[in-house]
Amino acid sequence: MLHDLPISVIGPGAMGEAIVGGLLRQQLVAPDQILVSHPREERRRQLAARYGVQTSHDNVAAALWGRVVIFAVKPQQLTRLLDSLRGTMREDDLVISVVAGMPIARFVQALDHGAVVRSMPNTPAIIGEGMTVWTAAPVVNAQQRDWAQQVLGTLGRELYVDSEGYLDMSTAINGTGPAYVFLMMEAMIDAGVHLGLSRRIAEELVVQTMLGSVRYAQQSGAHPAQLRNAVTSPGGTTAAALSELERGGMRTVLADAIWAAYRRSTELGK
Repeated sequence: MLHDLPISVIGPGAMGEAIVGGLLRQQLVAPDQILVSHPREERRRQLAARYGVQTSHDNVAAALWGRVVIFAVKPQQLTRLLDSLRGTMREDDLVISVVAGMPIARFVQALDHGAVVRSMPNTPAIIGEGMTVWTAAPVVNAQQRDWAQQVLGTLGRELYVDSEGYLDMSTAINGTGPAYVFLMMEAMIDAGVHLGLSRRIAEELVVQTMLGSVRYAQQSGAHPAQLRNAVTSPGGTTAAALSELERGGMRTVLADAIWAAYRRSTELGK
């Protein structure tokens, strides 16, 4: 349980704030158990007013205060931040990273601390509907894994994997995946407007169609190919549309995009 456990969030951007909001929404902690560290005073005031949490501009103080220390900064900011925090972690502290592409070894070496969890959430976590893949260093004990599972579970669904190699792969699917969906939504809406629909009607049609299709796939348990075949009548409108998508190389382009995201994730880790 997280009761009475001090939790620090360093770099509370969108994902860090999502964790704060999720912890409080699910009543896993009280507001005074959370300390957020951010360099801008305006952002600190905003978070304090919104959630009632403690705030600081001092990352070292935040790292010393928390027993669970969550890193939610941009990858480009991480190296300098870690260098400033070396030696601040106690033996039983847990580090949770939501920093894209950053391997566990980077944290272990820079902080001189072994209990590190690496995770890859996605933007639907902001409303508690995310998908987070995570793994843990070998020295992370059962209690610390439970802490990590509870924290990451506030973002939506969480999935533990036993190999860190899966994190870069999952970054290309669930981490970057919302952008693929949003781009498809944008293209469908624009096409609807081109057909003659108002943008309001096109947006409503596309959003509900996407939402309903995903929920149907989730509840049916059927393979996507089966679901696609079920709505594709011979010589019908869906068959005509799918023919154009296949001819345009949609599968190939999407696969190439996922591979590009995977390669970039591994590059960030280097």
